[in-house]
Amino acid sequence: MSNGSGLREIKNKINQGGEIIVKRTFIIIGVVVVVVIAAVLFYYFAIPPKIERNIKVGVIDCYTGPAAMFCKEALNGFELALNEINKEGVLGSKIEFTTRDTKFKVDIGLSMARELVMRENVDILVGTISSGIALAVSDYCKGEKVPLLVWISKSERITGEKGHRYVFSTGENTAMFGKAGGVALAEKPFIKYWIAGDDYEYGHAIADAAWRNLKQRKPEIEKIGESWWKIGEPDLVPYITAILAAKPDAVIFCTGGASMVNVMKTAKATGMSEKVQGWIPTATETAILRALGPEAPEGMMGTSDYLFYHPDTPANREFVKAFKDAYGKHPGFSGFHGYITAHFIAEAFRKAGALDREKLIDALEGLKIDSPAGEVEMRACDHQVVLPIFMGVTKKVPEYDFHISTDIITLTGDDVMPTCEEIMKARGK
Repeated sequence: MSNGSGLREIKNKINQGGEIIVKRTFIIIGVVVVVVIAAVLFYYFAIPPKIERNIKVGVIDCYTGPAAMFCKEALNGFELALNEINKEGVLGSKIEFTTRDTKFKVDIGLSMARELVMRENVDILVGTISSGIALAVSDYCKGEKVPLLVWISKSERITGEKGHRYVFSTGENTAMFGKAGGVALAEKPFIKYWIAGDDYEYGHAIADAAWRNLKQRKPEIEKIGESWWKIGEPDLVPYITAILAAKPDAVIFCTGGASMVNVMKTAKATGMSEKVQGWIPTATETAILRALGPEAPEGMMGTSDYLFYHPDTPANREFVKAFKDAYGKHPGFSGFHGYITAHFIAEAFRKAGALDREKLIDALEGLKIDSPAGEVEMRACDHQVVLPIFMGVTKKVPEYDFHISTDIITLTGDDVMPTCEEIMKARGK
């Protein structure tokens, strides 16, 4: 063999060896990449992050007095959802809760919030039916950087003018109800209006929102008078009598849980419901109509963000059955709010991946969940839930031993929500 051929053979062997080394190197790199990807996927999907203890929720609401029926039902809905959630758990743990009674007083509500945060070390607060208490607790939570989910209070100031990073609302507010009422009443031939209601935050917020929206749609309307009574006023006959004497075309009633039953009962007893059209934000609410039974007036206009019989979907039917099996009655709006509040909390913690308040807030912003009323969203710009509003008229039907809402018109959340630009303007931004 010549020197030239020998060199070529050596060179070929070197090249072949190099190719083998390169191939082996690529194989090794490929294996390493596959292992790393598999490890990442296994970490994030096969073994989700876990927390070392249960998630602690503090519930503050009114469990004594006329408003208690709404608050107890909200708690029932919350507990029903937790029973479902805790079967699977959240981040390897469960959600537990502790309650405190506000007795519908701002100072007591604020004290109870402090106690739950400082002594019980809760991760998050939820409640309350009182807008005044909600606003006071919201300020406290802002200072302490504790998330607060408001589930029944309806003042638009909670997530509007007074809104901030640490407060959310899982129920509709006065801006939404007021806009819905304005849409409904503007289609009617009424010109002369009277406004009447409970003399506190919620009552005046409903009045302002309803009148503002109605006036925008129908500038020719006229407000001929107002009546305001203290919360829980037992005798409303003198007020109704004075309103009838003024002969308005329609009355905008701005009442909350403490007076709703009394207003509806008095409207029927005095014959007002047959003489003058009335609109009450929650006149079609199941808990109110169920409590009144045959004493409920027919023909009263009202709005609600949840009805157990509408929409007739599998998700709603399933929720109604579970609620009725657990508590022996159909759920109303407050039971619905309690239910979705729990699911918002659970999904947000799953998304956050840690028992961290700031991460929880980030996860809540823009979060969407499925609910008995369809998909609902926690709007990021103001922390206000976006959900449909159902407008209707009270009527007795043979299917139930209480009145329900009929002639239902559905407005989407987007139809009745203030814009994000309006919210920022209200906050001075």
